[in-house]
Amino acid sequence: MTLSRQSCIAPIGAILARHILPTLQRAQKMPLRISCIGTASYEGVNEADDFDRIVVLGECPSPEEAMFVASRRVAAGDIRVGTDDMLRFRPRIVIIQDCDQGLVLAGTIRAGIILWQQPVESDAEARQIVTEASKLRGAAFAAAGRGEIGPAREYRYRASQLEARLVDAPWRETAAELLRLALAA
Repeated sequence: MTLSRQSCIAPIGAILARHILPTLQRAQKMPLRISCIGTASYEGVNEADDFDRIVVLGECPSPEEAMFVASRRVAAGDIRVGTDDMLRFRPRIVIIQDCDQGLVLAGTIRAGIILWQQPVESDAEARQIVTEASKLRGAAFAAAGRGEIGPAREYRYRASQLEARLVDAPWRETAAELLRLALAA
């Protein structure tokens, strides 16, 4: 009787490399920080006086919890820049980062909900997005040089939307799985 080399049982080394080690590496990068990128302005001033701002929303021990907290805060509309009641904040992008500031997941905000962005699938796709975003940031720089504040901000925002897909390699599979689960729910 001959034994086949093909078996249903995976070698322990493959299991460790594929499942255990990535999980341990991600665990070392906790807690996750949730931030919101947006535009702040004082009530009654024109668009030229708006300024970009990043507001930290908190920290969470898992990507699932971070998504939940971010969605709840955006839906409630309770994201504030500071204690000044005259200062308004328009949230545009939510980002979740690990403690090494690696991107775990990001999404754009529309009508009080977060549209989580699908992460890139490969380094080649990431390079393509970086190239496109760099062109948009160049256009923003040129527009700002001409004094076109509004268009410059929109170019930067479009670049940030693209960059929201640049999830760090250790988190890509986790982020894609979370988004599949969210769609199924």
